[in-house]
Amino acid sequence: MCGRYAASRRPEDLAGIFEIETWEPEETLEPDYNVAPTKEVYAVLDRTLKDVEDPKPVRQLRKLKWGLVPSWSRTPEGGARMINARAETVHEKPSFRRAFATRRCILPADGYYEWVTGRQERDLEVEGRKKRPRKQPYFVTPADGSVFAMAGLYEFWRDRTLPDDHPQAWWVTCSVITTEAETTPLAVAPADGPHALADIHPRMPLMLTPDRWDDWLDPARTDPGELSSLLAPPPAGLMRAFPVSTAVSNVRNNGPELLKELEAPEEGTLF
Repeated sequence: MCGRYAASRRPEDLAGIFEIETWEPEETLEPDYNVAPTKEVYAVLDRTLKDVEDPKPVRQLRKLKWGLVPSWSRTPEGGARMINARAETVHEKPSFRRAFATRRCILPADGYYEWVTGRQERDLEVEGRKKRPRKQPYFVTPADGSVFAMAGLYEFWRDRTLPDDHPQAWWVTCSVITTEAETTPLAVAPADGPHALADIHPRMPLMLTPDRWDDWLDPARTDPGELSSLLAPPPAGLMRAFPVSTAVSNVRNNGPELLKELEAPEEGTLF
């Protein structure tokens, strides 16, 4: 799954990476090292601009809310539960299939966090002894330092309780597509820790390599079979993972220190 990630790149950097044609300065977000569900995040998408004659889609950097609210939903409350969409079923689930057909996006990240239950706590669980698990967070990121381009979907939702000209009349929300975690060795693995992403968690965000960006973002591509081929996992051996402070477990903590690699898992959380 993807329940927390880091996104520190600024709009001008993302514009160069993704060949952004337009973005609104008032939508600028501060670097966020602890992105949690319901927060506003950057999304790259191709869409026709309003009030222009040219119908050609334009590459945009937009600010969306993480947690997809389907267009047919009566209320937005369920968005926090729809932060992820499974690659295996995204084409058929009522909440996602329309967005999968024509409203796809890329959610840029530095990488994502995932938590592993410590060895000692796992042993206690096996013994049947009750104890709240102490989990060690790991940060997963491209080994070469490139952007982690997560496949995503976005959707529009109209709040019918507000007038058309109200600034919050329309919600634009998004979801991260996930896939089965890699079982192949990490490009760089901690000495005393997981050696594959599947050792950390059975799911992972689907990272799109640059050769798939244009096809994924193209709203003219609507065939489910053709689109599903873009959901193949990236080549193995691109990622690294390392332990970080348990401070990231508190959503109120936010800063570059959360990405500092620990020499070893924190005491009591050994893998």
